[in-house]
Amino acid sequence: MHRVTRLARRTTALTVGIGLAAPALILGAPGPAASAEITLRTLAAARGFRIGASVSSSALEKDSGYQDKLKYEFNSVTPENAMKWANLEATRGQETWGKADAIVDLATQNNQMVRGHTLVWHKSLPTWVTDGTLSTDELRDALKQHIQKTVKRYAGRVAVWDVVNEALNDDGTLRQSIWLQRLGSGYIADAFRWAREADPSAKLYINDFDAEWATPKRDGLYKLVRDLRAQGVPIDGVGFQTHTLIKDPIPAALPLTQLQDTLKLFAGLGVDVAVTELDIRVKLPSDADKLAAQAETYRRAAAACVGVSRCVSLTVWGFTDKYSWVDSGVPGWGDADLLDRSLQKKPAYAKVQSVLADRDFAGTVTALHSGQCLTMPADGRRLVQSSCTNGQDQKFTFQRVATKIYTITSGGKCLTVDGASTAAGAAVSGRACVAGKPEQQFELRPVGEVGAQDYRLMPTHSYKSVAVKGGSTANWAPVEQAQYLSSTTPPTQVWRLSGVPRQP
Repeated sequence: MHRVTRLARRTTALTVGIGLAAPALILGAPGPAASAEITLRTLAAARGFRIGASVSSSALEKDSGYQDKLKYEFNSVTPENAMKWANLEATRGQETWGKADAIVDLATQNNQMVRGHTLVWHKSLPTWVTDGTLSTDELRDALKQHIQKTVKRYAGRVAVWDVVNEALNDDGTLRQSIWLQRLGSGYIADAFRWAREADPSAKLYINDFDAEWATPKRDGLYKLVRDLRAQGVPIDGVGFQTHTLIKDPIPAALPLTQLQDTLKLFAGLGVDVAVTELDIRVKLPSDADKLAAQAETYRRAAAACVGVSRCVSLTVWGFTDKYSWVDSGVPGWGDADLLDRSLQKKPAYAKVQSVLADRDFAGTVTALHSGQCLTMPADGRRLVQSSCTNGQDQKFTFQRVATKIYTITSGGKCLTVDGASTAAGAAVSGRACVAGKPEQQFELRPVGEVGAQDYRLMPTHSYKSVAVKGGSTANWAPVEQAQYLSSTTPPTQVWRLSGVPRQP
């Protein structure tokens, strides 16, 4: 696990920006700087993707800020150490589930997936397992009992397990671990079969490092997975740890250029793939250039994963430098994570966010005050509200053109403020789409409680609000650009959007 390693589809659209939910009363004049950033969790969920983080039990217990960031930024969690055998059963027969239970319980409360880590590893083993007092049969039985007891305890609550971790040497051969030496190479297949028996619904992964690019280890891992699956061994996925560094001085060629090719290669075996332990450390002290190189490498990792249909998740190994394993694990190196020691976003965060945000949305747009749907007339003239029919004229596509900025289209026509007017009362119509026109670009400004899908539609050239004329509730009432109102009561400038990501 902790390792020192070497190292969108486009359619026609309505333009909107996405941010964190704002309070019901918005004070002051709106503008581009006022919009909050959308979280990683929200963007990932909109893609059907998992963005995860490893969890430090000690940080979780003592730092409410850490817990808040974990809750709002990530929809998947992995216990860093709490589920390792040495921490579950240091003394034979005396189990300590408290820290692992706490993480799973919190994740369940926060609607986060749990990735169990890890069932079989050559490290973090109880002394009674490694001291030679167990016979071969007793060791095999102890491993089986550990796997099945752990997986059964969390059946239905832990969706994914790293069953076997770091089984290979750098040359692609099996690591000379206690498991290989005492139980033989069949221990890997046995472990997966035992885990499947314990929870048939859980996804089972083999996980390793330094297999992210073309290396003998990658070749060995590929052959191992291919051959075991051919024997019916229930391997559902392959995890690539992706612990990475930015060399000092910063090289012209940054790392992870081959990651996407690797993910595609393994996906071709019919398994899911995932980035499971991503961090990117720099030589201390860090500076702006190092953090920029780090950010670009994080971007590459995120883009590599979301660009492969079977790459189902990306997990960062520690999300804040405040509690990073790198500080003690790799002296002289650090600042490896998305957030700094004050839990503030680093350039790397923005890069990952931009990758997750780079997608389109489609759905209906409903006037909250009237319950009627935004409708594009067949002749492309002024938009109206009308009774919701689920017709094509009420289906809109939201296409991202910049961070938080989208175009909105239906039937090949773009939502447009006529004449690029900045005046209140200007008509909003369906016009031919012209790239770069600000009167066809909208920020989506969230309104209301966290979890809602209610937004203002704000033309970027005027920062007024799209509204039904006069707040009318009548069928076929026209839509206009209205003077921005700070109050959202009544919600005459608020639209409910389907197909757009919910806040976490």
